[in-house]
Amino acid sequence: MFSPLRILTLLAVLVGTPMAMAQQAQVAFGGLKQDTTLPVEVQADSLAVNQADGSATFTGNVLVSQGEMRMTAGAVRVEYGEEQGAIARLHASGGVTLVAAKDAAEAREATYTIDAGQIVMQGDVLLTQGKSAISGQKLLLDLKAGTGVMEGRVKTVFTPGGN
Repeated sequence: MFSPLRILTLLAVLVGTPMAMAQQAQVAFGGLKQDTTLPVEVQADSLAVNQADGSATFTGNVLVSQGEMRMTAGAVRVEYGEEQGAIARLHASGGVTLVAAKDAAEAREATYTIDAGQIVMQGDVLLTQGKSAISGQKLLLDLKAGTGVMEGRVKTVFTPGGN
């Protein structure tokens, strides 16, 4: 008779991935390495500019595009860098969806640091990749490498032969 621990260990070996309830999990994202030097296009219902802090806030059905990557949100605050007109960061809130190739991630909010090519998604994160899904509280994406790390009570369900 197998013990529960031995069954879980065997399942993890057979599936070839970390245990289903890990605190952190490595993930691939988008099957592409995003070119973060491509132009960033933003569409929204309205725009408010704050000259005092050098930011702009897009609200209402916001769509951010860069290459093949798309991000939608209720609001996106643009933080400009020191170079005239250069965008340093995008802070998305109000329910964020990020899509690249066949992958999609959802969260309450996200911050995209463009030069670094990094997106941090936080709050009830759900990443779907084909038929597979993984959830956690924080997803750190490296767009230049096409990889990510899910953190915070990571949960996934494996379907044998279906992944």
